Amino acid sequence: MMWISNLPPFIPFFIAAILVLVTRGQVRNIILLATPVLGGLHLWLDVQPFVPMQASDTLVKATALSYPLTVFTYQLEFMRVDKLSLLFGYLFHIASFIAIVYALHVRDTTQQVAGLLYAGSALGAVFAGDLISLFIFWECLALSSVFLIWANRTDRAIQSGMRYLIFQVASGVLLLAGALVYYNEHASLAFDYIGLNGIGSWLIFLAFGIKCAFPFLHNWLTDAYPEATASGTVFLSAFSTKLAVYALARGYPGTELLIYIGAVMACFPIFYAVVENDLRRVLAYSMINQLGFMVVGVGIGTALALNGTVAHAFAHIIYKSLLFMSMGAVMYRVANIRGSDLGGLYKSMPWTATFCIIGAASISAFPLFSGFIAKSLIMVAVLKEGYEVVWLMLLFAAAGVFHHAGIKVPYFAFFHHDSGIRVKEAPINMLIAMGVAAFLCIFIGTQPQYLYALLPWKFDYWPYDLTHVLTQLQLLFFSALAFVWLNKKGLYPPELRSVNIDVEWTYRKLLPATARASYKLLDQLNRVVVATLRQSWEGAQSAFQASRLSQYHLASSWPTGSMVLWIGVILGGYLLADIYFK
Repeated sequence: MMWISNLPPFIPFFIAAILVLVTRGQVRNIILLATPVLGGLHLWLDVQPFVPMQASDTLVKATALSYPLTVFTYQLEFMRVDKLSLLFGYLFHIASFIAIVYALHVRDTTQQVAGLLYAGSALGAVFAGDLISLFIFWECLALSSVFLIWANRTDRAIQSGMRYLIFQVASGVLLLAGALVYYNEHASLAFDYIGLNGIGSWLIFLAFGIKCAFPFLHNWLTDAYPEATASGTVFLSAFSTKLAVYALARGYPGTELLIYIGAVMACFPIFYAVVENDLRRVLAYSMINQLGFMVVGVGIGTALALNGTVAHAFAHIIYKSLLFMSMGAVMYRVANIRGSDLGGLYKSMPWTATFCIIGAASISAFPLFSGFIAKSLIMVAVLKEGYEVVWLMLLFAAAGVFHHAGIKVPYFAFFHHDSGIRVKEAPINMLIAMGVAAFLCIFIGTQPQYLYALLPWKFDYWPYDLTHVLTQLQLLFFSALAFVWLNKKGLYPPELRSVNIDVEWTYRKLLPATARASYKLLDQLNRVVVATLRQSWEGAQSAFQASRLSQYHLASSWPTGSMVLWIGVILGGYLLADIYFK
């Protein structure tokens, strides 16, 4: 039936969110589980792109599938399907199913409704065919996701959620402003290739950059994700940043600036993650590191690089969800996620430890795991295009992520000094969700042809040749050797109960301090000006009374001259401003 094929994938999630509000118990669980399963089957069986892509194509072309809605004579396009949007649609359904299974033990209506609305908003944005539709879901994404942070119901979570919301809403405002300016410049609101060719395109680029956690705009991620609930962080890790990668891949492929932005993103989080004590914050920093690889791939813009970006986003959502789920299980049982306080948990949480190791191997790009078959696409594409320095930076970043996410997280959580903590294994639904994600990490890593067949651009590549495998194994071996040597020598940064100063210090401490200092300075200046004017006026009165001279003689006196000077400056400034703004 045609109307089923044209049904936007966000609608089932929004309907399910309403049903969850009025149901309880097993009925609610069935609705939660059925939504991503039936939605994914609908997408797989009923919605298919019509136009195959060629390797020479710069962009994926939209197909004939659409779901227009006319609002004030403008036609919104809620359903634009091609191989790029379709692959992210599959991915978001898989991610939402895993997150829902993981959170089945939760009896919190707020989290369940917010999770469904969040996943549905991400799907709405992925299939949006115009910038206004994209903006609507972009803001729905921000408003729904913040409740996954506030659901933790701590003072830190409330404050962190407010900062998170400010960043996300600011991104939406920039997107709307950019869309309006872009329409004025190009007479089009189609969400296709945009490029950096005007003020509107730069505003949209900045909006995407905030949600993608560009350098200096990244602190909303490392600030908010560790404060969310155990299940909320799994949802958060899957959608917002990957939607931004999708938006960049559609709107800005081949933009060279992204190559250098991505290279910096891949490198700088390493230094923070190595010294961070909160293991969920370590994973938040490693997320920025992995996003850097994807951004570089978008910047390269070739079929190989863009396919690498999409494949890496696909693999990353699964293995990063697995790592966040394992740390969420630890927090659920121990009520603590600081590396300095954990250790020895493999004895009482062996399944969780095993799943964490699989996630760590995947993010570290071990051969036979999903990270290897995706990351190598980007590395080869960078080298083919002659960006040797960027390739070396990504090589350093790959070694760094093995240190902090591949080794540090499982080591300090499960295998470091025995903390004496003995708890139960994670709940069965958590283990099932982690098991599904672990299976996918291994399946994709050993059978990459199935993922490669879904990628938007045609290309010819196979990751398991001798050169790629040996290069990656050497990198991992020497990185592990460096970790062991530094640890034995006592040179590896210890896990300390401390707070790391990041860029957020500028707006949480520096900017308020600067504002207070500026206020004091302006207050003092105002006092000086007022005192000078008062002195001038009193001097003028004294001079007039003493000499009883004419107005012209008064103007020649020094106090009155000072007063006239101040008045002249004020009037002159007002006249100049009036002329300028006219």
